[in-house]
Amino acid sequence: MQIAALLVRLEITDGLTLKDKRQVIRSLLERLRARFNVSAAEVEDNDSVRFATLGVVAVANERTFLDRMMSRAADLIEAEPRVVVLSREFEFV
Repeated sequence: MQIAALLVRLEITDGLTLKDKRQVIRSLLERLRARFNVSAAEVEDNDSVRFATLGVVAVANERTFLDRMMSRAADLIEAEPRVVVLSREFEFV
């Protein structure tokens, strides 16, 4: 069994209020969960209007499968026009 974790720090470019930020984050999290069948949540910067940190975790039998899946998940986040990716960390647990 292999476990992969992805931590992505974001800047919300369209966020004027917490409601705006939550709309962007909720949309991203729902797309990640639906497309990749992963666990995903906002894990830091909950009260910040401009910044968010997302955690994405998946479990599978093969490390190469997880590597590809997490890379595609990171690409989906980076393709979101309302955010700028400040950093991303990927690790196997």
